[in-house]
Amino acid sequence: MPFNLPINTEHSPNAVLEVILRLKIKDALFHEIVKADLNYTMREIQCLMKEKKVSGVPIVEDDHIVGMVSVNDIMTALDEGSIEDKVEGHMAKSLILLEEDMPLAFAINHFNKFPYRRYPVIDKNKKLVGMITSRDILVALLHELDKEIKELESKIEGERIEVPDHVFKEFHLKRYDLESAGRSSFEIKKVLKERKVPQDIIRRASIASYELEINVVIHSEGGKLVFFVDDKSVTIITKDCGPGIADVSLVLQEGYSTANEWIRSLGFGAGMGIPNTRRVSDEFDIHSQVGRGTTVKSVIWLDKGQEAIGQA
Repeated sequence: MPFNLPINTEHSPNAVLEVILRLKIKDALFHEIVKADLNYTMREIQCLMKEKKVSGVPIVEDDHIVGMVSVNDIMTALDEGSIEDKVEGHMAKSLILLEEDMPLAFAINHFNKFPYRRYPVIDKNKKLVGMITSRDILVALLHELDKEIKELESKIEGERIEVPDHVFKEFHLKRYDLESAGRSSFEIKKVLKERKVPQDIIRRASIASYELEINVVIHSEGGKLVFFVDDKSVTIITKDCGPGIADVSLVLQEGYSTANEWIRSLGFGAGMGIPNTRRVSDEFDIHSQVGRGTTVKSVIWLDKGQEAIGQA
């Protein structure tokens, strides 16, 4: 069963969401790398685990990870009488790797989706730079949140401060550019916090922008996201360059997805992006044409007195 972290990108407090979107995986790497090479025996790995108090050891060759030995592998070797064997015949070779510049949200999704307690982290050159655990994620979040406690405590909920000028920002999105995920969400939160809008509205706007940005990055050939904020609403629009959607009604269904296996292995493509966006929007619209791309519009009102008409 997956080891579920008590964190998600939908219902967590806004301060936690902001930190999750801001931090990279490398920001949660705190420990020295305990590793071994192919010359080690399973007995030596067992002693290394005991000495370093770790439950998994990556096996490397020229700083590139080639396998992993876990406590279960050690127990199996003991039961089979092969504890003196070299690690190569007993290590796991099919591994899920994370890159250090990926958003921390990637790691959280992995822990919530897969049953593993740790993941190897590599750099752009595919070299091992660390191991990340669920505890590392929690420590990183607590460390960052501690910096914001004073601001959160002093924040006064009340009528928003009207800012006379409107805000317009545009982001160009590239296919599979997952390292940049969350840029628009961070900017929207920054603008809305300056206007002192209610936290629930900030949360809804950040969810919509994040989901739409990820949707363009993983499902299209690239495109752009724009958002416009005035004294009445925040409007978020994405427009991509294809391939388009043959049946728009399908993407409005929770769980429907056309994501490939690589995207799914990263914890994305669960078919919740568009449904989540429609659910948090006061006005929602989607238009698509096969071969010519898709345009999605989400509007969230800043005036609490208006009656929502676009909620799912």
